[in-house]
Amino acid sequence: MDVREVLRPDKTVRRKQGKSDPIDAYHAARAVLSGRSTSAPKDEKILGLRALHTARRSAVKARTATIHQIQQLLITAPDGIREKYRDLNNARLVETLARCRPNRDDSVGGAVLRAMKDLAARHAFLDEQASDLEADITAIVRTLNPGLLGAHGVGPDTAAQLLITAGGNPERLSHEASFAALCGTAPVPASSGKTNRYRLSRGGDRAANSALHRIALVRMVSHAQTRGYVQRQRDKGRSSKEILRRLKRAIAREIFKYLTRTITVPAIDDLRPMRQAKNITLTSAAQHFGVWPARISTLERGTRRDDDLANAYRARLTAA
Repeated sequence: MDVREVLRPDKTVRRKQGKSDPIDAYHAARAVLSGRSTSAPKDEKILGLRALHTARRSAVKARTATIHQIQQLLITAPDGIREKYRDLNNARLVETLARCRPNRDDSVGGAVLRAMKDLAARHAFLDEQASDLEADITAIVRTLNPGLLGAHGVGPDTAAQLLITAGGNPERLSHEASFAALCGTAPVPASSGKTNRYRLSRGGDRAANSALHRIALVRMVSHAQTRGYVQRQRDKGRSSKEILRRLKRAIAREIFKYLTRTITVPAIDDLRPMRQAKNITLTSAAQHFGVWPARISTLERGTRRDDDLANAYRARLTAA
């Protein structure tokens, strides 16, 4: 049977005619027969990715709430406990609290430290769970669309969300303008009188819009071409919101190509053997490109792809 995806009825129509299963069925049939609803439904292959993505988001949210609870307890803890743990960063604080031994003879301090220790154990469990889910999400994303992770600033979480929004089947996306509208990045006219301007859309899939927003923020910090574009726009007198709106629209156009075309992903398995064969340390390679050594390490392991950096890194190793 030919299946079509139909949006909910318009609110004004529902207010006039009411709501029931037969009425909704008639509205759906009319929408398909009139040609207003021609989208294919999402592919079932995306259901597993959506489930893992939902579970990871829940784990990350609970992990953030847990570290906030630890910090709040530390503020109101007795002086001895507060002085001992307040200078530690979050990772070190969780690790230290998980190994502590609360004094049961101290009714107040022991109870507070016991609560913080249990919260630290919960944070460690949620962190491990989020990491395991991220590894599974990365494997599925590489199977569904290996080229998407090659885009600068696109990680497993943002790639998963964009694939969920697209539905796993590129035929749902007729053209890149419709994908931009789906992600809420299509410009909306907001002109008045002699002022001609556009504003960012507040509609569309807000989770996909958030993914594009994170990609834009990463590129504004670590992508040379994006930084140059932002500076040129600032020289023209445009505000940060206007620059970000333009940038998200351009990223949506690029992501549409990754979702609808087969992108060849260059191999990166040879980078580490090449570096080790020429006795180049990880630190020196990172200093040459002006990045952290962890960035080069994740690039060599394949946990974080960056095709531009990978190509420059291979050229540097070949010329060394």
